[in-house]
Amino acid sequence: MLRFTPQSVPYCLCCPLSGRLRAVPVPLRPRLPKALTLTVAAAASLENVFTKQLIPAWEKDHPAVHIEGVYDSSGRLQIQIENGLAADVFFSAAVRQMDALVSGGFIDRSAVVPLLENRLVLIKPRGKTTGVSSFETIGRAAVIALGDPKAVPAGQYAEEALRKLGVWDGIQAKLSLGSNVTEVLNWVAAGNAEAGVVYATDAASSSNVEVITALPDGLLSAPVIYPAARLAKSANAGAADDFVRFLRSAPARRMFEDAGFAVRAAE
Repeated sequence: MLRFTPQSVPYCLCCPLSGRLRAVPVPLRPRLPKALTLTVAAAASLENVFTKQLIPAWEKDHPAVHIEGVYDSSGRLQIQIENGLAADVFFSAAVRQMDALVSGGFIDRSAVVPLLENRLVLIKPRGKTTGVSSFETIGRAAVIALGDPKAVPAGQYAEEALRKLGVWDGIQAKLSLGSNVTEVLNWVAAGNAEAGVVYATDAASSSNVEVITALPDGLLSAPVIYPAARLAKSANAGAADDFVRFLRSAPARRMFEDAGFAVRAAE
């Protein structure tokens, strides 16, 4: 009598001499490891490089670790994490939101990597004429698109610079505030705003806008830094640390640079 273990299953063979069927145990195929999903909360300005380059490259080399991106303004992502978003990695477009999560105990200070640098630019719809030629003359636009300074780092940077130039108070009636920088870019690209302020990388990603000028040096108290970090209570700490290391690797560095970012740290 044949006995089958959990490691074997029977199938039938016909004996060529007797013509009788007999059961033969064969090993089961080894079980493949269950796919793991890492949730990465990343600034909206990172979505293009993540979805088109970084995630495909990572998943090609790590087929058992899937990346689920959550893209929005860094301020809104901060609030979502504070309210229970089970993110494994946070990649912010500003230091302020990262510092807030460190202060709240959501991220360990030692895990923070100041990875990228970006720059603000003033844009207009491609092919459209405007009287705006600089940040100082932004008030000439009928509608000005900015990220909402309450939650969007690009809007916070823009407010700081425009206050320093002395034009912030005079443009309040013309402002159209977006929930993230991608929304601002889309408004200008569609011609719904005469001018807008976005990151240089966002402007480079759209063929429907033109850069009027970059923000002059000296108008911001600190550079536009993008820090990344694993969440302290990540359920996938090992894989999350591996992904942050990947973001610092030479292949990822080239992808970021191709997208227009300046890379501040690399392995």
